Amino acid sequence: MALLEKIRVKLGVFISVVIALALLSFIIDPGTLQSVSASMSSKYDVGEIDGKSVSYNEFQKEVEDFTTINEMLTGSAVHSEQQQEMIRNAVWQSMLDRYMFYRNAKAAGINVGNAELLNLTTGDMVSPIIAQVFRDESGNFSLDALKQFTQSVESDPSGNMLNLWNYLQTSVYTQQLYAKYGALFTQSNYTNPLMLSRKIDENNNTTDVEFVMVPFGYAQDSTITVSDSEIRAYYKSHRHLYKQPASRDIEYVVFEVEPSEEDIKETTSQTDILHNEFINTDNVKNFLLRNSDRQYSEYWYRTGELNTVSSDINDFVFGDEGKEGSVSPLYRNGNTFYAAKVMDIRNVPDSVYVRHILLQGEDEALADSLVTVLRKGSDSFSNVAAMYSADQNTNVPERGDIGWMTQTYMIPGMESVMTARTGEIFTLDTDYGKHIVEVTETTDPVEKKQVAIFEKEILPSKATYNDFYSKANVLATKAGGKYEDFKAAVEEEGLYAHPVNRMLESASRLGSIDDTKEVTRWVFEAKKGKASNVITVNNDYFFVVAVKDIHKEGYATVQEMASSIRNIIYNEKVGEKKTAEVAEKIKGLGSMQAIAEALGTTVSTSDNVTFASLTSQGLDPKFIGAVSVTEPGTICGPLTGNIGVYVYKVTAHDTGSFFTEDDAKTRDAQMSQYSSQMLMPVMMQDADVKDNRARFY
Repeated sequence: MALLEKIRVKLGVFISVVIALALLSFIIDPGTLQSVSASMSSKYDVGEIDGKSVSYNEFQKEVEDFTTINEMLTGSAVHSEQQQEMIRNAVWQSMLDRYMFYRNAKAAGINVGNAELLNLTTGDMVSPIIAQVFRDESGNFSLDALKQFTQSVESDPSGNMLNLWNYLQTSVYTQQLYAKYGALFTQSNYTNPLMLSRKIDENNNTTDVEFVMVPFGYAQDSTITVSDSEIRAYYKSHRHLYKQPASRDIEYVVFEVEPSEEDIKETTSQTDILHNEFINTDNVKNFLLRNSDRQYSEYWYRTGELNTVSSDINDFVFGDEGKEGSVSPLYRNGNTFYAAKVMDIRNVPDSVYVRHILLQGEDEALADSLVTVLRKGSDSFSNVAAMYSADQNTNVPERGDIGWMTQTYMIPGMESVMTARTGEIFTLDTDYGKHIVEVTETTDPVEKKQVAIFEKEILPSKATYNDFYSKANVLATKAGGKYEDFKAAVEEEGLYAHPVNRMLESASRLGSIDDTKEVTRWVFEAKKGKASNVITVNNDYFFVVAVKDIHKEGYATVQEMASSIRNIIYNEKVGEKKTAEVAEKIKGLGSMQAIAEALGTTVSTSDNVTFASLTSQGLDPKFIGAVSVTEPGTICGPLTGNIGVYVYKVTAHDTGSFFTEDDAKTRDAQMSQYSSQMLMPVMMQDADVKDNRARFY
């Protein structure tokens, strides 16, 4: 009994859930339970590829792995949203490859064997992916650098180097599969000499033609009607054209928070005081840390680069007043104040070539010993590192050439290499460990200046924020969560509601405003006819949004497409009616001039009409196609075109030489490239790929 009581206490909640599910199984159909479970789980899926669900956790884990690899390859951390989006796209492509493309390649009989992969990574046929990563100081592939890396993989306790090597091998494997699979299409797109000659002849044909054209016009013809049954019939026969992603029709009002006059006066007064302190401070770095929106940077600017900050700042720094220690006046650009202080002036190269030995840990004695040996010039970086690694059982995880480094392509913590003397051997500490460094080569130095920039933005006060929020809240309150009331409130308050039709779930921008994913998420969770409360974006914008209509993923309904289908059918009927009218008016007439007079127009001529270029001649494509195959001297028509009715007479066909063999080969290459670009979309359609990343990012 005591044991049972212990189980009840510790597992009471679990047992209750099990019993509840058991009872539900008697009440609810098992298929219903499975459907509900699938819908609940799919809500948290990033996507689906060929029936394989991709959970958020799985996707995010790979994003983190790819981020680490990217940092190892570039030497810099990922910060910007653009960089993060690129990594997420790379992860999604990697999953498409694993769950879809590999299967298709295997089905086509394509494979990359172990011996082939070995040859592509470390053998005689090294892949460009490997060659790009492991390079010497001249930028060429370095087999020594590759060997050093592969020898260090197993000794890396973090496992990062092994992950990087696995990533590189997978990339090589995938690229080789794509190359082989694509070759199935590009190599089969073969044009023999006879086919080439025929293409050249056909595309060199030109036509001279006389014609009259009666335009359809823009006025609506009240005698032409389109019935609902005609619309339904057209929709049924063209339904395949109306596949659509999920989207929404919305309207929104946005309140942009801007500083008031009082905010501007207050910030101006404070900034004047801080500017005087900036002029007199002895610790610029600490001053900027406490008072500036832009922190101190050791970046070396050359002439013109400061224009991206402020043209006034650039003119001061690189003008006659820009001497070391000089401080600029306070400049205002929009809602931002700027001032600059010239900290240093030197001749600095744009890039430097760096080699290093990386030591993990804080072994100062080992670092000093290695530096001493290297300064004697008795051995190379690689040999010294290998010697100490073997003789003293010391872990030296990386050594060799880093390569060319610039101020924008720089390992954090190594910025001082830009001003180091060539041949000088010294140590640096970074987040990766202690480096023994030597700059072996530099580009030609140019005069640059190190500049401290004081920046202060005029921000809205709390009272100003409250004022704008209050305006937005008045609208949201009057809307009361309903679209119709939202429309009435917009009119009552004299506001403008921005319409957005067919808004996609991936939308992250409204008008000129970025980062509006919060609005998008609300819109796709709301029902038709609902209006939102106040949605804050970037602390600068207050949105009130209403959902006007919902378009579900799949095929658009006949009701959604009725308007556009009605226009299509109407235009067809207008063409038929106009053509019949023209045919009646010109019946029995034997000259183009008489036909023109009967139709109340004039005869036009067009020479050198070519079927090879349907869109560049300003003529109706249907008309061009017809005249290209018509015998000269015969009056033809009426022809129903896209914009009017034509009656025409071909006066001559000629053969030119403007379409050459190179043109034909270029067109073949374009078609081959197009077919290659369509491979992935066609595969994704066949695998019914669903990309739901927009729900999470």
